[in-house]
Amino acid sequence: MRLTELTGSRHAIGEAHGLAHARLIHRSIEVYDRLFLDFVGIRWKEAREEADRFAAMIERGFPEILDEMAGIARGAGVDLADILTLNCRSEISLTRASGGCSAFALQRAGQQWLAQNWDWRTDQLHNVVALKITGEQAAPLLSIGEAGMVAKIGMNAHGIGVCLNAIRSRTCGQGLPIHVALRKILESPDLESAVAVATRDRVCSPAHFLIASADGQAAGLEVHPGEPGRLAPEHGMVTHTNHLYARAATCQVEDFPRPDSRPRLARLDRLLRDQMPDHVEVDEAALFDILSDHHDAPLSICRHFNPDQPPEERMETLFAVVMNLSERRLTLRHGKPCETTDILSVTLDPA
Repeated sequence: MRLTELTGSRHAIGEAHGLAHARLIHRSIEVYDRLFLDFVGIRWKEAREEADRFAAMIERGFPEILDEMAGIARGAGVDLADILTLNCRSEISLTRASGGCSAFALQRAGQQWLAQNWDWRTDQLHNVVALKITGEQAAPLLSIGEAGMVAKIGMNAHGIGVCLNAIRSRTCGQGLPIHVALRKILESPDLESAVAVATRDRVCSPAHFLIASADGQAAGLEVHPGEPGRLAPEHGMVTHTNHLYARAATCQVEDFPRPDSRPRLARLDRLLRDQMPDHVEVDEAALFDILSDHHDAPLSICRHFNPDQPPEERMETLFAVVMNLSERRLTLRHGKPCETTDILSVTLDPA
């Protein structure tokens, strides 16, 4: 995994992204063409038509990002509609599909950490990209995500970081698409501005955004078109998997989690309590060990191939990321954290 550095105007950033990862963007389109057929029963052409309705929502809430999407399309040699569809893939598919993903925020010994496994279909493994974006309108940021998408999991030079948990639900209303909202969060100068993306701009379909800041604040936001559910740290921790449990969210939104979501959350809580007690000093290796846990395998925190699942529903851990927001350092293991020894570690200068 190499870091792709993108600089300049919105359009220039997008075009450089598209040029650098054109092959992966075309492969991502192929992956989601299959996924939409498996889960929603539509092909790419119909998905493009479905995604078109989100353009007006983006125009209202984050219009400048459309210029970057146009740049990605130009660089990759595809239509803007294709890039819009990739960035709205959650809104199109998560009525039926949900990944794994286990995430936590942890404050210990004066350091604020943020970490997660990203679990998704194996055919998207090699379409993961690491981007460093230095634009004209926001501080430098790092995003680990999928080729052609404007953001996913990452942090910025202000020390704001965000993780993502997918939520399966039939709810979809007005607001920013999930991945567009994540990018807006990554351009936020402080936690208050980041939270406002969920509370003011709103997010059009349910997900969980785990946001934390270098000054030791953290919040779990169960987002949806209404007022998000908010989870405060307990003993310096916020944890989440793939079900809603904040009262403000569960009273408004019905979700349909897979059976392993609650056991994974209980296991994550237990590991952090037992292995990361208050005031202990931790490091990346210790947190990657948590993300490598195989209790209750194959439906564990670190997910491997499961032959008992239908082929279209087989989700595996595709990458693990650990962020030390206090030191503005992001460390990535591409692939399962228990197997890979190759890491990408990037540190940003504080803004």
